[in-house]
Amino acid sequence: MIPLAKLAKLSPRHRMRKAALVLAEIEKRLMGHFSSPVEGTELETSIFRYSYGLAKLLADEKEATELVRSAAVFLSVSCEREFGGTELSQEELARAIDTLRHALLAATGQAPADWDLIDPSTGLLDPSSRHVFPGIKVYLEDLRSPFNVGSIFRTADAFSLEELILSPACADPLHPRAKRSAMGATALLPWRRAALEDLAGDAFCFALELGGEPIETFSFPVKGLAILGSEELGISREARELCTHGTVSIPMAGAKGSLNVAVAFGILMYAWTRSIQGN
Repeated sequence: MIPLAKLAKLSPRHRMRKAALVLAEIEKRLMGHFSSPVEGTELETSIFRYSYGLAKLLADEKEATELVRSAAVFLSVSCEREFGGTELSQEELARAIDTLRHALLAATGQAPADWDLIDPSTGLLDPSSRHVFPGIKVYLEDLRSPFNVGSIFRTADAFSLEELILSPACADPLHPRAKRSAMGATALLPWRRAALEDLAGDAFCFALELGGEPIETFSFPVKGLAILGSEELGISREARELCTHGTVSIPMAGAKGSLNVAVAFGILMYAWTRSIQGN
């Protein structure tokens, strides 16, 4: 952690940027992202005292926004509770730190992307611990956004997909943006690349696309392959010909009438896995 005396000598904007980085590291430690235990150690005391000193420094920052100053005051008051004998849990401290950190990011023009947020999961990710729905697979046809591909990997792991299959032109799951939005799921979920012709013969192949059977009445297969088309063009004619089990759609009432493909995939997987569990 940067010494508070050194932080105090920086320019206001530089100080707030550095403070946001320091608070992110403190928050990760409190959430268990490091192997060293925190509770009941000298480190725990140093974290409280450092957080208190940093909060007091930022509360007096004249060039800070009102949101930053109020969040800093809240953090300092929270730490004073701990010093006064009223126990403050690590979760409460982490939440107060998180509020201040995001206030600092906003004040310095650093709007966070999804992959900048701290993942609440901790420890090593073990592929062998995954529960899997056997035979549940999804084919991504020519998705162009690494962010969408990574998000789909994360959702696929959450809903126990057996395998993701990517078309040759689909965005790379190992692209930095995909890996960031996947948050480790690319290392957990089996995946491979395959051309459409390699999928021929799958008995229960269906598409997620506009104009199909509403998702609440669609007859999901217990085992099967769902095809998701590109963000711009949807599924191809060749892919549609493979979908002998039909097309499922998500009813929408909005003026735009469309969803981000990764969001639509999450809705699909929720409905599909619920259908399987109900059989």
